[in-house]
Amino acid sequence: MSDWRTMTASQPSPSPAAVQARPGSPATAYIDLAAVTANVRVLREHAPGAQLLAVVKADAYGHGLVPVARAALAGGATWLGTALLDEAIALRDSGIHARIFTWLNVPGADFAGAIRRDLDLSASAPWQLNEIAAAAQALGCTARLHLKVDTGLGRNGAFGPGFTEILTSARKLERRGIVRIVGVWSHFAYADQPDHPTVRHQQEVFEAAVREAEAAGCDLEVRHLANSAATLTNPSAHYDLVRPGLAIYGLSPVPELGDSTAYGLVPAMTLTARFALVKGLPAGQGVSYAHQHVTAADTRVGLIPVGYADGIPRHASSRGPVAVGGRRYLVAGRVCMDQILVDLGADSPAQAGDQVVLFGPGAEGEPTAQDWAIAADTISYEIVTRLGPRVERVYVGGSEEPS
Repeated sequence: MSDWRTMTASQPSPSPAAVQARPGSPATAYIDLAAVTANVRVLREHAPGAQLLAVVKADAYGHGLVPVARAALAGGATWLGTALLDEAIALRDSGIHARIFTWLNVPGADFAGAIRRDLDLSASAPWQLNEIAAAAQALGCTARLHLKVDTGLGRNGAFGPGFTEILTSARKLERRGIVRIVGVWSHFAYADQPDHPTVRHQQEVFEAAVREAEAAGCDLEVRHLANSAATLTNPSAHYDLVRPGLAIYGLSPVPELGDSTAYGLVPAMTLTARFALVKGLPAGQGVSYAHQHVTAADTRVGLIPVGYADGIPRHASSRGPVAVGGRRYLVAGRVCMDQILVDLGADSPAQAGDQVVLFGPGAEGEPTAQDWAIAADTISYEIVTRLGPRVERVYVGGSEEPS
């Protein structure tokens, strides 16, 4: 296998000094920030009439919160979004000045800290609206508020008459200058199936909620519903703002309809590791816990020091693909907490220290995050997001300047 740096189509290969992993690092995730920037530009082309909010929740889907946020802004994102308030605060405190929207919290959240930092907040329930209003009133500031309507996902958001209730209360607070209602938003249940009947129904419920808000006197800046899948496949759902998440990392949110390449996206993460040990085993030798893999002939096995503690799915035991020296192999037997094994065959020249590619863009035949998702019967979102802190992140192709 060629060096991983030849596997990205988003930019010329960076200099070796720019991509040097820590000496002795057992596993490294290389994050191509230029790919993130390019993916955002592609997504903007899919929704030219809307602003773009880059969803960087969950440490930017495991890619790194602040570096990815800056790369997304470089690509033309005008908003950033995080589920949890702490990540939104971290973005603002890093020197990022773009609009930042955050939406998932529990009673007692630091709404005062959010309002002081000019963050946009979501209200889905009366308690949330009340706590935001109390914090704003105590500060003598006006909180920027997006009202979330549950259009049929049955998850977060005000459902049915509950939306009217929260809208009525929010408008009373707005007239007093305590909040400013800047948006109405919701979330699809079946955006990855564009022809599903719930998609159009949810849009109709959403549009009715927008009309209700406007009739109540709201002067909305943004109406937003589209995630990655809807951004790519449903122009009618773009409204004023789209909120792609997975797609900015170069992964297809609709793999049944098209892979990353089909949508002009480049996966930004390449996960590599190094063999800690390569040794010979005889035919008939069981490998790893419960001997799920038994050597068919005399062979050499390579030990890779990553496991489920690092985010390697245990469900991918005996199925997870890796690339060694330009050739694909499957994990041999069980995925352990800290290590996996590969049956290399008797003639393999592999040695301790050699590089293994677990997944990358796929441009040179290496496995992709989607391949691992299939092997583990999950989705690519989980494959990249679950990588643990023991995996070193190295950033290439982007700027560290604040945005």
